[in-house]
Amino acid sequence: METIDIEPLVALRHQLHQHPELSGQETKTAAAIINFLKVYHPDQIVDGLGGDGVLAIYNGSQPGTTVMVRCELDALPIQEINNDLSYKSSINGVSHKCGHDGHMAMVAGLADLLNKNKPAKGRVILLFQPAEETGEGAQRILDDPKFEDFQPDYIFALHNLPGYKTNQILIKEDVFAAASKGLIVNLEGKTSHAAEPQNGISPAKALTGIVNQWSSINNDNLPLKTFGITTVVHAQLGERAFGVSPGKAHVMATLRTYDDEDLQLMTQRALDVASNEAEELKLVINHSETEVFSATINEASCVEYIKEAVKYHNFEYVMMDDPFRWSEDFGLFTQKYKGAMFGLGIGENQPDLHNPDYDFPDEVIPTGVKMFYSIINQILNN
Repeated sequence: METIDIEPLVALRHQLHQHPELSGQETKTAAAIINFLKVYHPDQIVDGLGGDGVLAIYNGSQPGTTVMVRCELDALPIQEINNDLSYKSSINGVSHKCGHDGHMAMVAGLADLLNKNKPAKGRVILLFQPAEETGEGAQRILDDPKFEDFQPDYIFALHNLPGYKTNQILIKEDVFAAASKGLIVNLEGKTSHAAEPQNGISPAKALTGIVNQWSSINNDNLPLKTFGITTVVHAQLGERAFGVSPGKAHVMATLRTYDDEDLQLMTQRALDVASNEAEELKLVINHSETEVFSATINEASCVEYIKEAVKYHNFEYVMMDDPFRWSEDFGLFTQKYKGAMFGLGIGENQPDLHNPDYDFPDEVIPTGVKMFYSIINQILNN
C-alpha cells in the first residue's frame, strides 16, 4: 500500500491558501503548481490551458488508456475571518472557502507516486482547472485546441464535504450534483416625478409579480422529472431617490434542478412569467444568463471503480440517496467522457463551504490521494 509524503502537500496547500486568486485570474496559482510538479518529473507539463489551466502528464512505457484526475485552481470573493491561521489569506476579500487549495494538494500528491511508479501502459494526466466557481473553466478547457491531444478515456474528481465524518467517502450513482444557472431579467418603463407617477411607467408591480411567481416555480406546477427550485437572489427597483418614480428594475434568481432538460423547462417558465408581467404594463424586457452549470452525472462503471478503491483502503463510505443541490462544472466532462465525482467528508462540525470561517483540514489529504491512486491503478492494470 502506497505511502503518502504529507509534509510537502501540507506546505503546498498553505502556500496556495495564503495567495488565493479569483476565477480567471489564477496565474500565480498555476505557477506555484508548476513549480511543485517539476520536482516530480512529469513527462510533459502543459500550461495556459483554457486560461491558466495546467496539465501534468505521466506516460506509461506502452500505449493504453488515459486516466485524468481534475481539481480546481480558483478561490472565492470572501473575506477570511480565521485570524489565527499562520497561512491566512494575504489577499483582501479573497480566500479559499471551497477547499480548492485542498483539492489541488491531493491531485498534486499523485505526482510523487506516479514519478516513483510510472504506469506500465497508458497515461495519467493531472488537470488543474481554472474558473470552476463561475462555471466557465471546464468549457474553456474543452474548447482549447491544446486539449485535443490529451482527451481522457476516464476522468475523476472529488469534492470535500463538511457535515460528514472525517475521511468518509460519499458515493452517488447517476446524478451527483445539480444543474443550475443564474437568470437576470431587466425591466424598463419610464421614469417620472414621484409627485406625478401617472406620467411615467413604473415596473414596481411587474417586479413584485415576478418575485412572487418565481418563488413558486417548482414541482407543484411544472412537470419536472425530479427536484427543482427557483431562488430569488436579488431585486432592485430604481435608486434611492424619494423625488423619483422609477422607470427601471431588475431581478435575479438561481434556477436549480437535477436534470438539464428540467432546467430549460424552468427557465422558459420563468421567462414566460416575466414577459407576461412586462407586457401587461408595456415594459421593455430583456434577459441574460450567467454561471450555467450542467448536472454532474456519474457513469456506472466509474462508480464501481470508486467503490473498489473504498474497499481496498477499508474507508467508511455512504451511498447517497439524493444528489447534492450545489453545482459543479465537472458535469461538462462527464457529458463527454466516462467519469465520476465522489465526496470526501471533512468533519461533522466543520463550517460549511463558502463560509468565511471555513478551512480545509490537512488531515484528509492522504485519503484523497489514496482514492485517486487506487482508481488509476484499477483502470490501467485492468
